Amino acid sequence: MRSGFIVMGTQWRDLRRFRLIQEFDGNDCDSGALTPSGARAQRLLVRNTEPIDIWKSSFQITDAVVVAWILNATLVVPELDHRSFWKDDSEFSDIFDTDWFISYLSKDVTVVKRIPYEVMISMDKLPWTMRAPRKSMPEFYIDEVLPILMRRRALQLTKFDYRLTNDLDEELQKLRCRVNFHALRFKRPIQTLGKKLVRRLRVMSSRYVAIHLRFEPDMLAFSGCYYGGGEKERKELAEIRKRWDTLPDLSAEDERTRGKCPLTPHEIGLMLRALGFGNETYLYVASGEIYGGEETLRPLRELFPNFYTKELLAGDDLKPFLPFSSRLAAVDFIVCDESDVFVTNNNGNMAKVLAGRRRYMGHKRTIRPNTRKLNVLFQTRNQTGWDTFSRKSASEQIGNDTNSKLVISIEIENENSWRSIEPGLNAKGKYIFGKLRG
Repeated sequence: MRSGFIVMGTQWRDLRRFRLIQEFDGNDCDSGALTPSGARAQRLLVRNTEPIDIWKSSFQITDAVVVAWILNATLVVPELDHRSFWKDDSEFSDIFDTDWFISYLSKDVTVVKRIPYEVMISMDKLPWTMRAPRKSMPEFYIDEVLPILMRRRALQLTKFDYRLTNDLDEELQKLRCRVNFHALRFKRPIQTLGKKLVRRLRVMSSRYVAIHLRFEPDMLAFSGCYYGGGEKERKELAEIRKRWDTLPDLSAEDERTRGKCPLTPHEIGLMLRALGFGNETYLYVASGEIYGGEETLRPLRELFPNFYTKELLAGDDLKPFLPFSSRLAAVDFIVCDESDVFVTNNNGNMAKVLAGRRRYMGHKRTIRPNTRKLNVLFQTRNQTGWDTFSRKSASEQIGNDTNSKLVISIEIENENSWRSIEPGLNAKGKYIFGKLRG
């Protein structure tokens, strides 16, 4: 008998159903399953009361599957955010392949698209609503959540972000892998367009660098940083900051010193040139609205004339996707994931998911700048000269291990993974896409 339904979404009708099973059978994340050992049958609903984007939702979906396993509950496919800056009415099934999601997890969890009608009409009360503490242990869900679920048959867990600890046993971590890197697969039209853009890039160049560039007005306003735009910039960003009632007063200088200010497009370009990427390098830039528009992007374009975006590559193929920012972001995700080198100027959800996926899929090259140290170099660049700036930039991003091999830092949340590569500069000082060592 299953313990219940889990629902994630913003309305009660949007319930997700996951069945929880027990022993792990298989050695790899992409094979094997947790097999059932008993049956419970109520419904657990996970409901998120705050807007979520498709990248943040992947974290929440993954944790919801694990919680459902712990409780032996059933999960209903979630509703995505329709209220935040995404301004997109796409549902889960418009972006992700729902049938694949259900099928892939069938040996681990039972997933349904909606709560069965006969179950809903049999419930004499709306689902009980509760919020789990952040980073809760599995024991919390067993001791505190399961008894309520068994009594009420349906339960909503609200604000379901970071509500499950990372300190889980190996089997549950493998379940997380299967959800995040295998079960969540984009719909075929999104995959088709993303792969088409990759092919168009590869026709022009066998290798390319993808940059996930976050430099939207609301992001800069939220950061509290200042980028030299004078009183006009200060007034515009201050006005945007009024959207958040609880934001503290921040010192732009202190935030930059702490490394909290995203690098500008120009700074990203300078960093790449300092690391040895020549002006013949092909760039794919994934971004939303850039504060300052083309004027802000111009220095990066001048450093790297082979500058492409989905809009430039796709042409009319992009028209069916234009009203849907989440689907456009998914196309960007595919092109960035297929790149030879991925670079980001932020630590947002898409960057985290991409960095994690590239690490999981074989330690593909990923550059996440050390903004705290680089900002010091940018402030003194005019006084130090290019050669000194280039040498110091490289030393901040690429250090020496005990064998004097170049190493790249691939950061995943609180983890660092150091992987040796062949020296990445040729005789002319240009980056040559070094070969990873084990």
